[in-house]
Amino acid sequence: MKGMVFTELLGFVEQTYGADAVDDLIEASDLPSGGAYTAVGTYDHKEMQSLVTTLAAQSHTPANELLGLFGQHLIGRFKSLFSDFFMTAATLFDFLESIDTHIHVEVRKLYPDAELPEFRAERVGQQAMNLDYRSSRPFEALASGLILGAAHIYGETVRVERSSHEIGGEKFVRFSIRKTGALA
Repeated sequence: MKGMVFTELLGFVEQTYGADAVDDLIEASDLPSGGAYTAVGTYDHKEMQSLVTTLAAQSHTPANELLGLFGQHLIGRFKSLFSDFFMTAATLFDFLESIDTHIHVEVRKLYPDAELPEFRAERVGQQAMNLDYRSSRPFEALASGLILGAAHIYGETVRVERSSHEIGGEKFVRFSIRKTGALA
């Protein structure tokens, strides 16, 4: 998992809970890296799980809720750092369709060793989309937060339902996304 996600998580923790919380989190987590992350480094996703599990215990907030909140924060950071990816899409659905066909293509150019999740988007009419998430890592709650945060960026409100599937031995999570309106 790319270090940028780790550095952004620690930034989220600092912004949400304070600088001391970051130190406490790193100290309390069992991290082979010692919690010293660089944005371009690559780290075991189990360190992210350890950080989130520890933060959940420290903050008395369920881990999936934390991952969702972090996803909403992270997409905002992505927009600040990589605004071109957001300017080429006019709507949330356009953006979600561009993840694998454009965004991840560019990420792989910069980081050929990156293990990226796969997103397959299928529109179901003008107001709905199914987005299938395939990953060897259990971060569907993070993906859900990214979707909700992206909707906010595009000024749209959506309802996101998540379901687990298996077809031909292949497991994936389907996000059923329905537009419910525009932000006021």
